[in-house]
Amino acid sequence: MTYAITQTCCNDATCVAVCPVNCIHPTPEERAFGSTEMLHIDPRACIDCGACADACPVDAIFPVDSLSAGQREYADINAAYYEGGEPAPEAVGPNFHVWGEPVFGRSLPSDFGPLRVAVVGTGPAGMYAAQDLLLHTAAEVTLIDRLPVAGGLVRYGVAPDHPATKKVGDTFSRFHSHPRVRMHLGIEVGRDVTAEELAAHHDAVIYAVGASTDRRLGIPGEEGPGCLSATSFVAWYNAHPEAVAQGVDLSAERVVVVGNGNVALDVARILVADPAALAGTDIAAHALEALRASRVREVVVLGRRGPEDAAYTRSELLALKHLPGVELVVDDHDPRTGAAIDAAGAGDRAGLLRGLARARTAAASPGPGRGADRRIVLRFHSEPVEILADGDVRTVRVTDGGGGGAADLTAGMLLRAIGYRGLPVPGLPFDESSGTVPHEGGRIAGLPGGYVVGWIKRGPSGGIGANRTCAAETVGTLLADAVAGTLPAPTGDAKAFRRLARRRNRRVVDARGLAAIDRAERDRGRRDGRPRVKLATVEELVATARAGRLLRLTR
Repeated sequence: MTYAITQTCCNDATCVAVCPVNCIHPTPEERAFGSTEMLHIDPRACIDCGACADACPVDAIFPVDSLSAGQREYADINAAYYEGGEPAPEAVGPNFHVWGEPVFGRSLPSDFGPLRVAVVGTGPAGMYAAQDLLLHTAAEVTLIDRLPVAGGLVRYGVAPDHPATKKVGDTFSRFHSHPRVRMHLGIEVGRDVTAEELAAHHDAVIYAVGASTDRRLGIPGEEGPGCLSATSFVAWYNAHPEAVAQGVDLSAERVVVVGNGNVALDVARILVADPAALAGTDIAAHALEALRASRVREVVVLGRRGPEDAAYTRSELLALKHLPGVELVVDDHDPRTGAAIDAAGAGDRAGLLRGLARARTAAASPGPGRGADRRIVLRFHSEPVEILADGDVRTVRVTDGGGGGAADLTAGMLLRAIGYRGLPVPGLPFDESSGTVPHEGGRIAGLPGGYVVGWIKRGPSGGIGANRTCAAETVGTLLADAVAGTLPAPTGDAKAFRRLARRRNRRVVDARGLAAIDRAERDRGRRDGRPRVKLATVEELVATARAGRLLRLTR
């Protein structure tokens, strides 16, 4: 029996480090690691030890013979990755494979004193950086987030029906109460404290602020009602405190989603998923109520290019093929779509669409087909050119075929999911063209002691696990600067910064307050048979943190 990596693979390569036979690829040292959709286990070399499954932070690795019907394809996907490759080397002596030269990436002088480092952002990028510092150095870490709760992308970006992916948050949360960590949640750089003040109280500052806004379509009608960003929609169903709880209208039968990446598939899936299944997740209570009353029966996903160039991963597409009561359809308005699918190899992205129903999308929603309650239509070689509104009725004009024609689709809502973009941080340089902070190996250009990690460093690419290697590079650069003596000396200490933060914002949440929020959400979830029911406003979060803190002090 061998193991296989499945849909929720986060690519952080923890499994690679524990594999005794080097059967998981690509590794972080291999060129393909930065661009691969997921990691793969070689069935010819796997020795069934289970070390990778034990180490996986998102429960993505299972024995092949225990895979569910919807996961069995992953055994073939793992095996296909190695077809035509060199056979695994035979075991020689006590070693199962040839080991490379040892690398000591965090080798510091014996007299190296503890650094005081601030990490701005508590999503995966920031927490991988904090984890690296805490595990490999004696650094004291100050965790800062503009929201009064930690988690970032794990809490507010991962779809609620992907609970295994959210488990990586458990790995990060163990560092929230680390004895060398001080937490200041609800503090925003540029609003409550300046970048200069932050730097004055720390040896170094790592900014992990992500890419919090979305790209625009730039077409007429985009600013009208009923046109939302996928960023806003994801925030809405994940109970982000800055999302408008009642701001999504699901009264029409069709929704158009513009984009061909994983976020586009996420929002399409949530729109047509069975509310009864979502009721067992941590989806926002207001979103669950709206989806129960939703009239949406069809989601049309527009892709500017063909199926061979789609940006979604194979695993996310496969998940759509196994949604109960949902039919997945390919729009055949353009002959190039069917030709690409028919010519694709078994391992090609377009080849995964072979066998799906093909039909033309009508101007008005045709309702369910083939006995399915709802359907998702993948329409390639098509993009919106204009959005027309007549009262509550909206028409999305889209390109139709390669001849320059146009077609009109009646829809209640349009969601744009064409990418994220970073925003400037006051006091930091910013590249408007890329939406990132200029840097060298994570070192902010022209700002000694300032560093970046994650999407604000490299742009909005790569999933959760990609931040692990990104953080390792940034922390390595920071430590090299510290050893070289180029970090500016702070003028204030940790206590002075805590006083400054609380003077500027009386609603700061610390680690005990965060623990109180977590307990309250889990308690609410247990009453409803859910993993947790999230507090959805800043006021609720802060009040719960304070109440929990006071309760502990009175015991």
